[in-house]
Amino acid sequence: MDLWERLERPEPEPKTGLSLPRIARAAVELADEGGLEAVSMARVAARLGFTTMSLYRHVKNKDELLLLMLDSVAGVPAGLDEPCDDWRDGLRRWCRAQWEMLRTHTWIVRLPITGPPATPNQLAWTDRALAVLGGTGLDERDKAGIVLLVATYMHATARLGADLGSAASSASIAAHSALLGSRVDARRLPALRAAVDAGAFDYPAGLPEDERQLGYEFGLERILDGVEVLVDARRAI
Repeated sequence: MDLWERLERPEPEPKTGLSLPRIARAAVELADEGGLEAVSMARVAARLGFTTMSLYRHVKNKDELLLLMLDSVAGVPAGLDEPCDDWRDGLRRWCRAQWEMLRTHTWIVRLPITGPPATPNQLAWTDRALAVLGGTGLDERDKAGIVLLVATYMHATARLGADLGSAASSASIAAHSALLGSRVDARRLPALRAAVDAGAFDYPAGLPEDERQLGYEFGLERILDGVEVLVDARRAI
């Protein structure tokens, strides 16, 4: 039985011993604490108090372990099953839930991409996004392309945020802004100077400290603007 079948038809979890849910929880804890590099078959087994060979009776290799981890944290929030009349609001809601998951488990963006979504929960996310576009009049290929575009953007933005780390903090942005202010010559770089003087690279005044981080909203709205043009064009035919 492959991993998909075991996830779709889980056996009752034993009171003691190893099980897929216990293995997944231990691996996720390691990744949340120390990043993806902290996860290995041996470390997961040790955390659970078993030998590495015992783990291999349930998970055939590390690649399968990574898929198990992803599926375990990618449960679709119940709110995504609530009806939504406006497709833009629906995709915004979907992206907020994605962002929360990616920010909670930052190691997700480090997972190797070896193919399209393949676990039950991954496909459930895709299903919910496609459903949001159900009333747009777009054909299924268009809808699938939009979901891929939005998901790729969210993943890339979360990856950039993880790479920046403390460099995206309020203090770092302020220091960078000050550096630009002292180095950018209006004669050589007039457009950049105008942007610096306008505060384009600063966090907005009055933004709470806990919200001073790389965001996805501006880029998402521009993507949705483009999708709206496509929706209007299809409806005009």
